[in-house]
Amino acid sequence: MVKPFSTYEEQINILRSRGMEFHDPELALKMLHTHNYYRLSGYWHSMRELDTKTHAPLDKFREGTSFELVADLYHFDSLIRSSIISCLSPIEIAFRSLLSYHLGKIDPLIHLNEQKLSIAPDKQAKKRIRTYQEWRNKYHSSLAVSREDFIVHYRRKYNSILPIWVAVEIMDWGMLSRLYQFSPRQPREEIAQICSMTAPQLESWLRSLNVLRNHAAHQARIFTRVFSMKPKPINDHRMREANRQLHKLFGQLCLIRYLQLQLGLQEGLALIPEALRTYPTNSLIPLERTGTPHNWRELELWSPKISRHNAHHGHATAPPQELPATGSHR
Repeated sequence: MVKPFSTYEEQINILRSRGMEFHDPELALKMLHTHNYYRLSGYWHSMRELDTKTHAPLDKFREGTSFELVADLYHFDSLIRSSIISCLSPIEIAFRSLLSYHLGKIDPLIHLNEQKLSIAPDKQAKKRIRTYQEWRNKYHSSLAVSREDFIVHYRRKYNSILPIWVAVEIMDWGMLSRLYQFSPRQPREEIAQICSMTAPQLESWLRSLNVLRNHAAHQARIFTRVFSMKPKPINDHRMREANRQLHKLFGQLCLIRYLQLQLGLQEGLALIPEALRTYPTNSLIPLERTGTPHNWRELELWSPKISRHNAHHGHATAPPQELPATGSHR
């Protein structure tokens, strides 16, 4: 049976009858105008009382639950999502540069030549060939719909055949991640070495961050999410705490932070720490639910002093190589 329609005022009355406090009803009314009731319900779900026997959530809120707290958690989650997108953007640009340079040295059209890519090196040959064909179809679709000036130029002058250093500019994160997976062993290892990790580790990080990016881009609730795709841990003392939380938000944020530092990316370096500091101090859901330790500010990976040093010089024990410019290929 479908539940009956409820007006904004009726929605507030329903929540109030279940024990939610409203210190500013006008704020609640405005927020319900612009944010769907069931979208917000994901934020108050964990504030419901539990059945003492079955531990199933009841239609009654824990004492101290207020709509204002729900709004604060929503705004925190929104800020984290926008920070993730902003921080992943320069990382994506850096990987475009790295892939175009290290693959371009082998063949300017390597992305279109499965014989030069590592498409079928093992027992899963058929699956990898099929995956590559799907990737190539998506690439050609992206090329066909692109209205970028440089794509129009290549479409007219070179019959839409783009060298790798141009082709990467129409690839999204998922396509770049797949291209790295398809790449020959040497360039994969060269790029991974720049990040002070192995190729399998970097491959798993790129896949995980693609999932994180998609959640953030589609405005999904993210702060208490448990991620099913767990990236491979790395043996770096700065990631020791994160390695225990890779399935939670904090672990995923540490992946971003680590890559920012290893690649020497200063842009957006303060965004995630600033967002973490906005977590509501009066929340019924502790920050630790996100995997974030109470002393996260003291961890070396998040130290402002260490971060400023790394943004300019790279990590002392594993300095990142200079990112090659792609302009020399044109």
